[in-house]
Amino acid sequence: MTRNLLGNPQLTVTDVNDVKEGLNHIVVDSVQFGNQEMIMEKDVAVEMKDGEKLYVNIFRPNKEGQFPVVMSADTYGKDNKPKITNMGAQWPTLGPIPTSSFTPEESPDPGFWVPQDYVVVKLALRGSSKSNGVLSPWSKREAEDYYEVIEWAAQQEWSNGNVGTNGVSYLAVTQWWVASLNPPHLKAMIPWEGLNDMYREVAFHGGIPDTGFFRFWIQGIFARWTDNPNIEDLIQAQKDHPLFDDYWKQRQAPLHQIKTPLLACASWSTQGLHNRGSFEEFKQASSEDKWLYIHGRKEWESYYARENLERQKAFFDYYLKEEDNDWKETPTVTYEVRDQFYKGEFKTATAFPLPNTNYTPLYLNAKDLTLNQNAVNEESSTQYDSENEQDDVRFSYTFDHDTELVGNMNLKLWVSTDDADDMDLFAGIKKLDRRGNEVHFPDFNHIEQGQVATGWLRASHRELDQDKSTIAQPWHKHEQELKLNKGDIVPVEIELLPSGTRFKQGETLVVVVKGSEIVKGNSTPGMKTRYEHEERVNKGLHHIHTGGQYDSQLIIPVTK
Repeated sequence: MTRNLLGNPQLTVTDVNDVKEGLNHIVVDSVQFGNQEMIMEKDVAVEMKDGEKLYVNIFRPNKEGQFPVVMSADTYGKDNKPKITNMGAQWPTLGPIPTSSFTPEESPDPGFWVPQDYVVVKLALRGSSKSNGVLSPWSKREAEDYYEVIEWAAQQEWSNGNVGTNGVSYLAVTQWWVASLNPPHLKAMIPWEGLNDMYREVAFHGGIPDTGFFRFWIQGIFARWTDNPNIEDLIQAQKDHPLFDDYWKQRQAPLHQIKTPLLACASWSTQGLHNRGSFEEFKQASSEDKWLYIHGRKEWESYYARENLERQKAFFDYYLKEEDNDWKETPTVTYEVRDQFYKGEFKTATAFPLPNTNYTPLYLNAKDLTLNQNAVNEESSTQYDSENEQDDVRFSYTFDHDTELVGNMNLKLWVSTDDADDMDLFAGIKKLDRRGNEVHFPDFNHIEQGQVATGWLRASHRELDQDKSTIAQPWHKHEQELKLNKGDIVPVEIELLPSGTRFKQGETLVVVVKGSEIVKGNSTPGMKTRYEHEERVNKGLHHIHTGGQYDSQLIIPVTK
């Protein structure tokens, strides 16, 4: 370790509340390197082309020189409110988040980056902190502002002209948006888990409106900036735009336009929020140099883990410092195959979806509630009460040899109902050990009793985009409602979100289908901090038909 990383325990750490507007000489409590001196410039105004001023905080080494820039942008508040480590008291299951006291939510930690000769720039997007204007989350307007600030940072006397973006969640979404505009001085990006398709990935799951986290999150934006009357009401937009129309389409970054070298992170957890979008960003980006790191653990805990900070640094050292390190030898894909909660094996691959994946059907048999390798000839059906949250149907398959399933699964069902013109279908994949006990996994970041994979579909939204759909990943258009007629038996395909799990010989895969949420519970009682779907259309019995012409099946991605 070089001398500048040793820190000085005799230095008194600066209280974040003592920082004043303008130039400050501060001491930061770096978790990795001890107490560190650095320069902080607070509330620096950057004027946009339209005359609006946005504000940034700058953390830079306490010495002369020109350094690469690590930048993040969001509307959460650049001034460390709330401090991310404080979230552990509210959400105790988050796991450790080792950061300095100057680290805002989901942002690069100055205590890690500045001692290693990087400048950290935190941008408050329009409508947040001191930055005025309309707050419009995940819009092209935000991306255009971000573009201007990147180019501004590249021209500052303390910058070497190379800018990299970094951050989690909202801070990943803004990266994809700005990268799609290809700012000349954006040389690398690290989007660490984040959605892109607001409709499919957070506002509507399978066409079913999310009444939990999506609305909780929007309400949180309003609560943060009570003095801003110009915040776009995405809750009202969800009610006004139930289909995938132009409103939602314009909120999708054109991922194929991204050419920036990228290190993307995705997780098997956070299904119903970041899981799907992280994979799609990696798959769709046109970057010649791109890497994907996949884990099955918790989001913030993973981002701030020392081994992952070093992974991020090696990537930025190569592209922003132009160091001749061994980054280019890094495998394109690093992924975790989970055995159980926080136990798994990391492997590598050349692409995602993994090459040589064997997409294998397991056929449902309603007569004995099994999954079978061979097609089922005899027609039969089973049912559940869609209005009874305790009722479901389960189909099981026990593996006769160790098997790894990595990627999307596709649950193809033939369904009907006599009591309504629509159906909300909730599907899940569970793992049972050899004793028949469920094996849990992290889910939605701070939920600990999660399952292997989750999917949702409103039956009237079953129309597929044939150009985008694959054998393992159905892609629904969500552009019109195809209502059911009484007695009609219709085929549906439910997208089960990406997962990576090892089933050992004697362990069992279970398909669950019901009319309401499968995984319940919350680490924060009274707060809707996870997906919920309370505005359902279900009524009466749902029937699942199998065998013969009703070839209901689960497509699994067998990699070993």
